[in-house]
Amino acid sequence: MIAETVCSAVSVAGLGIAAVTAYRKRFLRAVRIAAYSLVPVGLVMTGVVKWLAHTAFSPTAWAGFVVLALAWVLFMVTRAVERRTGGTRKERREAAKAAQRGAVAPAASAPSLGAGSSATPTTQPAVRPKVSEPAPRGAKSGDDFSDIEAILKKHGI
Repeated sequence: MIAETVCSAVSVAGLGIAAVTAYRKRFLRAVRIAAYSLVPVGLVMTGVVKWLAHTAFSPTAWAGFVVLALAWVLFMVTRAVERRTGGTRKERREAAKAAQRGAVAPAASAPSLGAGSSATPTTQPAVRPKVSEPAPRGAKSGDDFSDIEAILKKHGI
C-alpha cells in the first residue's frame, strides 16, 4: 500500500515537472519527462510493485536467492577445477591411453640440460645436438629447416 502511494506521488510530481517544461516551450523534453513519470504508475497497475514488495520482505525468497547464488558458485568452482586439471574425465582418460600407447618418443623424456643437481651421480649429461651453421643466401629453402626437423625428430613429432 505504501509503495503504491509513493509511486503515484512520484508520477504526479513528474507530470507536474513535464507541464512546467512544456510551458517553457521545451516540448521534446516535456514529453520525455512525462514518459518517465508514467512508468511507476504502470508498474503499480501491472502488479510488479506488489510482487517486488512481497519478494523483498519474504525470507523464503531470500533463501531462494541464496540457493541460486550457491549453485552459481558451485558451477564456477567446477569449471575452474576442470580447466586446471585438463578437461573432463573422458579427456583425461584418452590422454592417459595415448601416453600408454607410446605416443611420446623414448628420447623425449631424457633431460636436455644435463645432470644438474640430480640424486644419482652416475647420470651423464645429455648430448647436445650439433648446431648447423646458417645456410648461405643461395641455398635451397629445404636446407633452412634441417635444424627444425632435427628438433622435431628429437621430440618425436
